[in-house]
Amino acid sequence: MINRNILRGLVLMALALAFGLPSVNYSLGALSHAGPGLFPFMVSCMLFVIGVITVVRARLVAPVAMNFQFRNIAVILGSLCGFALASHFVNMALGIVVLVFCSGFAGTSYSVVRNIKIAAVLLAIAFGFQKILGVNLPLF
Repeated sequence: MINRNILRGLVLMALALAFGLPSVNYSLGALSHAGPGLFPFMVSCMLFVIGVITVVRARLVAPVAMNFQFRNIAVILGSLCGFALASHFVNMALGIVVLVFCSGFAGTSYSVVRNIKIAAVLLAIAFGFQKILGVNLPLF
């Protein structure tokens, strides 16, 4: 039996290494004047620590069997494709709404009100990135 919690921690650590090791090839700089590699290096270090904590915690609690819900994987992948298509052909705001409402079908329960709240928060974050930080997002 594959323990889901141990596998989750190992995947987190592998992702952290996959993104953290290439980031050291860039200049890290200092905290006062960060280089291009500092942010991905710091995030990957934190992700690696979370992975280690997850693996240690998995050894202390009862093991949980690993199972794959292929329907849910297909729903999430379809939601991402819908996001990409709606963002490309209409705008990113519609893409965010499509992503939230379609990926909601992968959950154990479906709530339109919850999806509206999640979509509204994600749209607010996207507008914040666009207006405050100046990120070029094609929201409208």
